[in-house]
Amino acid sequence: MVRDNIQWIFFDIGSTLIDESKAYRNRIEKTVAGTNVSFDVFYNKMVSISKYDQNCYHKALEVYGLAMAPWNSDDEFVYEDAEECLKSLSENYSIGIIANQFPGCKERLKRAGLLRYIDLIVSSAEEGIAKPDLRIFEIALSKAECKAEEAVMVGDRIDNDIFPAKKAGMKTVWIRQGFGGLSCIRSDEEAPDWTVDSLYEVKNLFC
Repeated sequence: MVRDNIQWIFFDIGSTLIDESKAYRNRIEKTVAGTNVSFDVFYNKMVSISKYDQNCYHKALEVYGLAMAPWNSDDEFVYEDAEECLKSLSENYSIGIIANQFPGCKERLKRAGLLRYIDLIVSSAEEGIAKPDLRIFEIALSKAECKAEEAVMVGDRIDNDIFPAKKAGMKTVWIRQGFGGLSCIRSDEEAPDWTVDSLYEVKNLFC
C-alpha cells in the first residue's frame, strides 16, 4: 500500500540491496587458509558475535589472532528481488541511498543495474562521515529536501541503520539479511517500525 506521508525511501547497500554472502565466504576462506582454525569454526564465531556486535568479522579475527583478508567486491551480487523492489517503489516514492561505501558507489550501482531507480546517493566516502553518525542521515534529508517523518530507512544493521535513523526521526525497516539479520534487539530505541526478510516484502509494505 502507498503510505501517504512517506516521500522518500532510503536504502543501505551491503546485505540490503547487495548480497555479500559469497564475498564473506571467500574472505573467511582466505583468512583461515594455512591456520589451525577451520572455516566452520570461524564462521560460527562470527554468527555468535553478530547477535550483539555487527563488527563480527573483526571481532573474530581478534579471538583467533588472525590477519584480515582483503574484501573482493567482485564477489558481491544483486539480490534477485532488488530491481523489482526499486522499480516498483520508484513509481510512487523518491529513492535514496545512505551507505558506508568505498569511493565509486555510483558506478557500482550503475553496473549492478540499480542506478536508474535511484534519485540520491549519500555515501560515507564522498561525505567524509560514516554511519552510525547522525550527520550522514541529516545530510541525506537535507539534500532530499525531505522531513525526517516523511522518510524511511531500510537496512540490515540495527547499529548502523535502524538505531540512528530512528534517532533522526525517520521510519525504519529492518531487513533480516546477512549477518545483520542475526542481531538481537535490546531496547525500544533499537526496535524498527517494520521487520522483513526480503526486498520483496519491502515492496509489499509500500506498494
